[in-house]
Amino acid sequence: MTVALWCILIALVLPPLCALIAKVSSGRFGLKDNHDPRAFLDTLSGLPRRAHAAQQNGYEAFPAFAAAVLVADVVGNAEQVTQDVLGVMYVTSRLLYIICYLADWAALRSLVWFAGLALIVSFFVVSI
Repeated sequence: MTVALWCILIALVLPPLCALIAKVSSGRFGLKDNHDPRAFLDTLSGLPRRAHAAQQNGYEAFPAFAAAVLVADVVGNAEQVTQDVLGVMYVTSRLLYIICYLADWAALRSLVWFAGLALIVSFFVVSI
């Protein structure tokens, strides 16, 4: 399996990691809150709320990334090393995005988000 395909798995586990950060950093998540975790997460503020928002964005961005990697893999016109580098760069952009969200660096977070989008588009461009 290629590095780019492994990056799909890594990108898939980042949103639940953000959910864990949201729940643990709130300091008040318990078993009773797990009956309706979405309602609990909607009551958060500060860092836990930002971690929850990063989780939601991760799930929103994931399908486009997974599709881009799979399209590049199926079309096969791009060198594998190019696909692998783009995959690692995308995962790195998502990690930076999460850090920016948690640190409340809104402007930098937006720039990193656009970089991630450009990397997704790059998978299609290199596949032409």
